[in-house]
Amino acid sequence: MIHEQMANSKGLALLLDPEKANLDALPISKEVHPDYIFVGGSTGGGTSDFVRSLKSAISNQQLEIPVILFPGNASQFTPEADAILYLSLLSGRNPEWLVGQQIRAARTVRNSGIESIPTAYILIDGGVETSTIRVSGTQPIPSDRIDEIVDTAIAAELMGKKLIYLEAGSGAKIPVSTEIIRAVRTRTSVPLIVGGGIRTPEAMQAAYAAGANIVVIGNHFEQHPKDLGLFTKIPKDLKNSKDLKDPNDEKYMRLALSEAQKALAKDEIPIGCIIVSQGQIIGRGHNLTETLDDTTAHAEMQAITAAAQTVGGKYLPDATLYVTVEPCVMCAGAIGWSQIRRIVFGAPDPKRGYQLYAPHAFHPKATVTAGVLEEECRQLMQDFFRHKR
Repeated sequence: MIHEQMANSKGLALLLDPEKANLDALPISKEVHPDYIFVGGSTGGGTSDFVRSLKSAISNQQLEIPVILFPGNASQFTPEADAILYLSLLSGRNPEWLVGQQIRAARTVRNSGIESIPTAYILIDGGVETSTIRVSGTQPIPSDRIDEIVDTAIAAELMGKKLIYLEAGSGAKIPVSTEIIRAVRTRTSVPLIVGGGIRTPEAMQAAYAAGANIVVIGNHFEQHPKDLGLFTKIPKDLKNSKDLKDPNDEKYMRLALSEAQKALAKDEIPIGCIIVSQGQIIGRGHNLTETLDDTTAHAEMQAITAAAQTVGGKYLPDATLYVTVEPCVMCAGAIGWSQIRRIVFGAPDPKRGYQLYAPHAFHPKATVTAGVLEEECRQLMQDFFRHKR
């Protein structure tokens, strides 16, 4: 099923509007092609003929690319597609787009037999007035109201939605932030689609690193069709990978290194840790085992305690932990118990690291990124022990 495919790997979706797309200029081939093609727009029709022509073009290239409807209203349904995102605009409060259009299309969709995927559509302010805003008569959720966005996503999962689509809107100036993506990812288990305003491979990779399953790009390829090859390579390289880098990782790892330098100044093993939530540092720590005469006073333990005090609770599901050296078994257990969902470390510890002794200590939904500023983190440790000898 297409839904299962979306849930189990990273993918790129090319969004085509039947009123705008030129199939003759569609730059797909066996070597360069998206994983999915979404078809739809907020206005207009002609979907059946367009999908029929699109599938013919795909077949002529001897490719198998699922064509999925992304409809703006009930009239845009066609049984010619492989699946439909059965959208409900949960960010708005207009009943016509919460359930009205869905009721109008229900019997036709059921009788068609195509795969229907219940999808929560959450529009987030991307800095422009989109056609969705005009047609639906609703406003997007401001990007700084992360709690409201997360609560909307949680509600979607509780209502049985199979996909969550975070959308900044067609032609958005500001894409959905990695903080939003990560916050939704850590609080829900539903596969996540992210679209709007993504114009560079770096922005696409950041969305994947933050937790997106599918990244959707439309307007950019209409203006720069040759860029498709740059973008299609990324999900192929990252499929099923947990080693995904975020552009902010180096910044925060350097702050963790600053904490490690504080440990070094105290003649402690130089390991430092930073914990970040929604773009804010909520915990810092460095190794203090000699200073406190306490074998448990590792950098991660200090940072977790500080973070828990900052947020006023023992669980940190929205947080990312940055540490200069791979956590040991004890720290990995503490990280798991605190429910931190993303762990980033610099240098591996093949002798005492968690991967050797407790590879499943973290929360089941946690992701791990290794090797950020690895050489600098390793060199600091090597210099310390060299001087000790």
